Amino acid sequence: MKYSGMPWGMWLLFRRSFQRNLTDVLGIDKAEAAEVTKKAGAKYKEIIGKLPAFEKGDRFQMNIVSCAMLAGFLLSLPRKPAVSQVEKYYHDAMMIPAVRLFCRMSGKRKFSEQDIRGMQATAALRAADRNPYSWNMEYLPYADGSGYEARFSYCGICALMRELHLFEYVPAMCRLDYAMSAAGGASEFAREYTLASGGPYCDCGYKRKEK
Repeated sequence: MKYSGMPWGMWLLFRRSFQRNLTDVLGIDKAEAAEVTKKAGAKYKEIIGKLPAFEKGDRFQMNIVSCAMLAGFLLSLPRKPAVSQVEKYYHDAMMIPAVRLFCRMSGKRKFSEQDIRGMQATAALRAADRNPYSWNMEYLPYADGSGYEARFSYCGICALMRELHLFEYVPAMCRLDYAMSAAGGASEFAREYTLASGGPYCDCGYKRKEK
C-alpha cells in the first residue's frame, strides 16, 4: 500500500490525538511522548509499505490503516501497556471531533437503501479471499425488519496484529465499535462473539433506535 493518500491523511488527522493520549491515558511525560510519536511515525510508514493495495470498493482500508497507526505507537512504547489501558487509549485517540461528525453523518444514512446496498456489495466482494488484511462478511437482515447483523468470518486486523505480535490488543480495538455506533445516534450495537476472543465469528448487530 502506498503511504501517500489515505495513510498520509490519517496520520495528519490523528497524530496529535495519539500523541496527547500517550500522556493523558498512558502517563508518559510530554517529552517522551514526542519521541514515541517520532518513532511511531516511522514504524507506521513501514507497516503501511508492507500492506498490499486494497481493491476498489473495499470499504475496510480505513480500518487497517487505523490499526497500523495504533500498532506503530504500541511498538514504539518504552513499556508494555495493559489491554485495558490500550482500550481507553485507542478510544480517546480515535474519537476526535472529526470522527464524531463522520459517525453522525453516517448515522443519518443508517438503514437507508444506500446503506443496505453497500452492505450487500461488501458481503459479495469477499475481499479477504484475495487480500489477507481485509475482511469477509455476511449481511444478515433481522427477520422483524429492525436492523441487521454484519457477521465477519475473517478479520484483517487480527491478521496484521498477529504478525506484529500484538494480537492480545485486538479486543481493545473491537470495543470502538460500540462508541462509533453510539456516536452515530441511529442504532443500538450488540455483539456476542469476536474472532479475537476465540469466537466462531465477529457479529456486529445494528438495531434501529426508537424515535
